[in-house]
Parts: sequence; C-alpha cells; structure tokens
Amino acid sequence: MGTGGLCVSAINSKAAGTVHRLDTAGAKNSALPTLIAAVLNGGRADLYGVPHVSDVENLLKLLERLGATASRQMRADGMLNLSITADRIDTTKLTNDLMKTTRGSVLVLGPLLARKRKCCIAKPGGCSIGKRPIDLHLAALASMGAKITELGEEIYADAPSGLHGADIDFPIKTVTGTENLMMAATLANGKTILKNAALEPEITDLGNFLNQMGARITGHGTDIITIEGVTNLSGTEYTIMTDRIEAGSYMIAAAVSGNIVDVMGGDFRSLLPGFIPKMEGAGVEFEDLDNGLRVKGPDRFRAVEIDTAPHPGFPTDLQPQMMAMLCLADGESIIRENIWENRFMHVAELNRMGANITIDGPVARIRPVKQLYGTTVTATDLRAAFALIVAAIAARGETIIKGVHHLDRGYSCVKEKLAACGLNIERIM
Repeated sequence: MGTGGLCVSAINSKAAGTVHRLDTAGAKNSALPTLIAAVLNGGRADLYGVPHVSDVENLLKLLERLGATASRQMRADGMLNLSITADRIDTTKLTNDLMKTTRGSVLVLGPLLARKRKCCIAKPGGCSIGKRPIDLHLAALASMGAKITELGEEIYADAPSGLHGADIDFPIKTVTGTENLMMAATLANGKTILKNAALEPEITDLGNFLNQMGARITGHGTDIITIEGVTNLSGTEYTIMTDRIEAGSYMIAAAVSGNIVDVMGGDFRSLLPGFIPKMEGAGVEFEDLDNGLRVKGPDRFRAVEIDTAPHPGFPTDLQPQMMAMLCLADGESIIRENIWENRFMHVAELNRMGANITIDGPVARIRPVKQLYGTTVTATDLRAAFALIVAAIAARGETIIKGVHHLDRGYSCVKEKLAACGLNIERIM
C-alpha cells in the first residue's frame, strides 16, 4: 500500500492447457461494518480473513482513536486476523482527518449512539463517484429518539435516554443505512423493523456476526429486518465472508487474459446472480467447482446490455471493470448506471487507450475497436483503478497506471493475484 503507479505489460505467461488458481480475500464491504460493530460490545472480537487494504487500516486507526485496541496478525495468504477490544471508549468525537479517509466511517454513528448515547462525527469521505447523502441514516436515527444537529461539516447526535425501537421504512434501498440502523437497534429499547432494507450478502454477514455477539436479529438478507433490542453484547470469533466484488474483478481479468483461472472462495453464482449471466452473455465460460468457478474467456467477446442495480442485480462495483472488457466486444454494448451519477470517470482514460465510448447522462455506449493501446492513464477511484488494469491486460504495449492509492483501498496482493492469473505486473515508484 502507498503511492506510485503500476506498470502492466500486454505480455503474459499464457500456456495452453494450464489452469491457474486464485483465492479470493475476505470482503472489504463486510469487514468495515463488522469492525465497527465491535464497538457495541465490551469484550473482544476476533475477526479472521480480514483483507489487508488501506480502508481497513484507516478504520482501525479510527477505532483506536475512540479508545479501542486492535492487534494484527498477518497471515501467509496476505489477509489479517484481528483482535478488537472495545471495553473502553474514551471519546465520542471523531475529527475530519479520519472520517474523510473512508466512506465506511459513517457507520460509527449508530453504534456510538447505541452504546454511549452521544457522538460527534465529521461528514465521511471515500471515492468521488457521486453524492452519498446520509440523510436517510439521520432521519431513521431521529425516529429512534436521537436528536441530530448538523453544523457545517460536523454532525452532532445525542440520545440521553437511549435509543428506542421504531418502524423504519427506507424510501430507497441503502446499504450503509441498513447497516447503521441494524447496529444501532441491537442495543435499543424495544423492537425495530427495517423495511425496504438492502439485500446485499454483506448485510447478511453483518447480521450473523451481531447475532453471534448476542443480538436478536431476524430477516437479514430480506427486505424486512427485525431487531429485538438487548441490554448488552459480548465478544466472539468470526470469519469474514469472501469478497464477491474482488472475485468478479479477477474473473473479468482472467477472461481478458485468455488464461484459464479457477477463482476460489465461495458460491459465486449465488453471490453474484446479476453478474455471472451477463459474463456468460458476453461469451465467458464458467465451470462449477467445489467452492469456486473456473473461468475461460472467448476469442472475441459479445456485446451485452447492462443495468446496474442493488443486489441481486448487476453490481455497480463491477461496472467499470465490465466496461473495460466490453471495449473489445463485437457489436455495441450499452451500460446504464443507475446507482451513482458520477461513475463514468474512467471512460476518458479508457478512450485514451483507444476505446470508443460515448456518454449520454447515465448511459454509456461502448462501440467495438480492434485493439487497445498502452499509454499512461490515471485511476480516479477504486473500481476504476481495476478497470484500467483490465484494459492494460488487453492492450498492445506497456500501460502505466497512476493513482493506484485508490486500488489499495479495496484490493490486496494485486501483483500476486494477477500472477496467479498468469499475468505480469510491476509496481513502480
């Protein structure tokens, strides 16, 4: 992790008949809320298979600022085992410098209110892919008895008598909103019902972790979640679920590389029900394995039409990578981005490499080209960084990718994992 760039060459170690193996890390989007959920208990939470990425490191600094302690053990597979002890929470105020480092930091709001009955946070940061208002979080917490005051970049919240249960009907699906309120409700007085809750597998994982600490949550993984408040939670051990977005990213990289790659770590057909069929529609072949999928790309991809949507639809977090792959498809592909209004920033960089992509509002049209060409490009956000790697794999010549600190937020051991796909990549300073 750090600064610098990536150098990607079109030359790879493709060998006829060779099958490569790639093991997927624990899910960043599950690890972040699970780490924060440890604030709810006064004991120790031992978490296994946490990805070694900068978002996790920044969140650990945030927890340590609150007064929690964190011990880290690096595993041979590049992941972390963490022990979080939160028996002491010394402060309920978090400053701008930490909150701006990761979007996941907003998730401290619900747990701090539930346990300490007050908190002050700066408005959170993350990738600049669009507006990420937390109005839904604040309105829902207010319905549970919190008094919310916004002063500039700071949000003050207090509930002197504690939070109470409420019926909360989200007007739109919100992943972080569902997670924040689910955590807040674990220690609230009475029953909370979350309606139109998000369905992402990472929410199911968080619910399972909370229940293992003593929470009483049912329905997580459906659009109606019920939480019966309890007086306290206790420490536990838990293994983070596999990262379905990382898996999908490397499936795309494998398909573009021309190598056969076994992507291991989970039942990806159920974890990525909106993604796998679109890959198959583009000509990618999958073979079911025990705890994984074998991936083989076609000689030439077919055009597809994609609409990003909340789970179980096509994930917005795989849209940039898929777009890079479709640059070399026969026919015109269409992608409609329905989640983030500013998630086409990678288009200009792909076009610099010879792609033919036009944007009309939320719609991208990807017209076929015979070849992409290596050049110097800049990553603008986390998933765009991996999209440029995909394009560089397909390109003729050498590609230099700047801005790879974005990549470090969500992907660990990139060089090693691309090598596992039969590809060569170098980090440069």
